[in-house]
Amino acid sequence: MDDFRRVADEVAADIAAGRLRPGDRLPPQREFARQRAIANSTAARVYKELVLRGLTVGEVGRGTFVRAAAPRPQPALAEPADSRVDLELTYAFVPEQASLLAESMGALLRPDVLESSMRPVGAAGTLPARSSVADLLAREDWRPEQERVLFAGNGRQAIAAAMTALASPGARIGVEELTYPVVKAIASRLGVTLVPLAVDAAGLVPEAVEAATRKTPLDAVYLQPTLHNPLSLTMPVERRVELAGLLRRLDLYAIEDAIWSFLRHDLPPLAALAPERTVLVDSLSKRLAPGLTLGFAVVPEALGANVSTALRSGGWTPMRFALDAATRWLSDGVVGKVTRAKQAEAAARQELAARHLGEFAVHSDPHSFYCWWELPPPWRADTFVAAAARQGIAVTPAAAFAVGHYRAPNAIRLGLASPPTDTLARALATLAGLARSTPDDLLSE
Repeated sequence: MDDFRRVADEVAADIAAGRLRPGDRLPPQREFARQRAIANSTAARVYKELVLRGLTVGEVGRGTFVRAAAPRPQPALAEPADSRVDLELTYAFVPEQASLLAESMGALLRPDVLESSMRPVGAAGTLPARSSVADLLAREDWRPEQERVLFAGNGRQAIAAAMTALASPGARIGVEELTYPVVKAIASRLGVTLVPLAVDAAGLVPEAVEAATRKTPLDAVYLQPTLHNPLSLTMPVERRVELAGLLRRLDLYAIEDAIWSFLRHDLPPLAALAPERTVLVDSLSKRLAPGLTLGFAVVPEALGANVSTALRSGGWTPMRFALDAATRWLSDGVVGKVTRAKQAEAAARQELAARHLGEFAVHSDPHSFYCWWELPPPWRADTFVAAAARQGIAVTPAAAFAVGHYRAPNAIRLGLASPPTDTLARALATLAGLARSTPDDLLSE
């Protein structure tokens, strides 16, 4: 074996064993040659071989670094369900986002800046962070007061803090009859009862809020006015204005989950119409990536101390490094670039879904990363989910989103964000074929 290949194999073994980790910098080639007792020219061939194998990457002016492991290939539809096509998750990635994010990280890694980012930070974050988030959430004629911005480790923690501040154990919070499943888990841990409220084509029905309050007063309402999960409904301005007036009249607070609103900037949030009655909750997990999360909330002045206390007592305050990284990504335009790319990606994936499922009762929004499918008879959601799983495709039944005793419709949610588009197309074609058949057809196979 050539010397350079033998040495390259040794380095590859160190990478495989974890002795060299992703991001580790290899020594300069001359130093590497001295360490290994090989010629400088051999060291150069080793480094070239490692790049060709995809194990390292060279950065001009910085050196050679161990590369992150390549993503696992997406499964074929015929593979077993433990390597499945996941249409349950709704985390979108676009090819350019990693390089965009990496470009902004250099300044954060300077020793003086990094030392500052290692210090603790409270729920109020930093002034630059509050200003950047206020700019991020601003609409044409509204910008939240940056003094009202608080931070959490992620969006779920921000929701939990808002619910903690508004409702003690045994309290009642109204929610759409189909809602984000994590909210059900948070309410259960807090000892809060969720009250299902009717939804129509325009979103949460104001009369349902009023009727529930008359029966037994609600302590708050949680809702998703923009790109509701799972229904993909977006509440029109008229309904938002009506709800804002209702909140004031009933002396009721709302928790507005704006996690998907970055895909639609054409409507004012409820917090712009009733800022004194609304806690707006958002995060970076959908805009950027789940591993780069930071939650934030715009909180009415009257609730600021309570929400801040809930964040501290729950251990939900942010990490300073994540806060500083997010502030940099927000201020230098990276978040905006990734957002625009994801908006275009959502539109393309919705076109793909319409192409394969257009004959069925599928409801969605051209800006959304998921759609709601009312299944044709004789299919039931549970049997369809099982049949899809046999094809290596994971989908979510309506029951996962149902609140309380509300009877879930015969429907599923399809997350369109996670698989590559070619894998998504094959999965949608397979699901369409299933829907054209019957459960009896599968039993006869």
